[in-house]
Amino acid sequence: MATATDGAPRKRRLVGIDAARGLALIGLMAIHLLPAWNEQTGEASWSWRLFSGHSAALFALLAGVGLALGSGARQPREGRALTADRVSVLVRALLIVTVGMTVNAAMPEDPPAYNILFYYGMFFILAIPFLHARPKTLFIWAAAFGVLSPLLMQRMLDVLPEWWYYNPTLPNVLSNPAGTLSQLLLTGNYPALPYMTYLLVGMGLGRLDLRAVRTQVRLVIVGVALTLLAQLVSAVLLYGLGGYSVLQEASRLSESTLDEILVWGTDSLPTDTGWWLAITTPHSNTPLAIATSLGLSLAVLGVFLLISQKIGDWLLPLSAMGSMTLTLYSAHLLALSLELHYYSPYLWYLVHVLVAAVFAVIWQRTLGQGPLERVVAYCAKRTRRLVAGQGGNANPGKTRNS
Repeated sequence: MATATDGAPRKRRLVGIDAARGLALIGLMAIHLLPAWNEQTGEASWSWRLFSGHSAALFALLAGVGLALGSGARQPREGRALTADRVSVLVRALLIVTVGMTVNAAMPEDPPAYNILFYYGMFFILAIPFLHARPKTLFIWAAAFGVLSPLLMQRMLDVLPEWWYYNPTLPNVLSNPAGTLSQLLLTGNYPALPYMTYLLVGMGLGRLDLRAVRTQVRLVIVGVALTLLAQLVSAVLLYGLGGYSVLQEASRLSESTLDEILVWGTDSLPTDTGWWLAITTPHSNTPLAIATSLGLSLAVLGVFLLISQKIGDWLLPLSAMGSMTLTLYSAHLLALSLELHYYSPYLWYLVHVLVAAVFAVIWQRTLGQGPLERVVAYCAKRTRRLVAGQGGNANPGKTRNS
């Protein structure tokens, strides 16, 4: 049995969490590499329908689960131990941002993909005040972020400062700090305030007994129900109560253009009418879009937790990838920056997935924790020990799903 940094015994990693994180990584690779539409029909491709927006949401949900597991799990720490956890999460956030901006520096000005790591650090920073919270409190706050953040986002888009870089580097941040902050919180590709819904729900789940079959079944049921309910409410608002017509009139859009927006979305949520909040388009970050992605993420996590108890060994490629997503995602983006993938997207997608899976399995079986994960974990754990007054050397090779 692994040993925690505070000397308390720890249970084995939950393979289902790692496997779900591995699926999220594969989904992001699909969005980055595969065509978004069918060239013959012009309709959205299977990869777009399955993964667009949902993979990032699953990543954020699992990040929250990891934060909870790493800060006491079902028993949130208090006092000096809680302070140590908070400082540790801050260190982890800063390191992730550093990795993200380093990768961004290698990306072309017109990037082949948008890097979520830059936003990920902000997710962690915003989560620090919630590390002591119990599940009920976390779920209430998640609901508040899910409803209020889209309203704030739509109201503030016309007055927030502009940003010019899809994947900011340190010079970009220093030259436009206000624009960068608004990008991180509300106007970017993965705005932190709406995404806090996923993160806080994940933290709430990490405070529950995720090894209990009853919890896992509930995740699947609640996830499927939430997704279906969000889609139903959106359909009623748009097509039953006239929202579709209002969108056409307010935005002066043709029916074909509006239909395209409802599939592909826009660069930013239009501000001409509040009826735009009724759509569920990926990356629109409306309340119903958030609910849809959150429901799917809950269902995916529940399914993987359930099946991992029976076929955990068969999930090794996914779970190994999911245990080192920081390393693999960074390598994936660096490979994309070479821009070799445009003419054979399916071949390159297969290459990226296979190389990631083989590397992850071999590395995990021989060396344990992924290379970047090992560095981040060492720094975070060392910081936690120093703040907690424990001293000694942290062992980054023994962790749970944090």
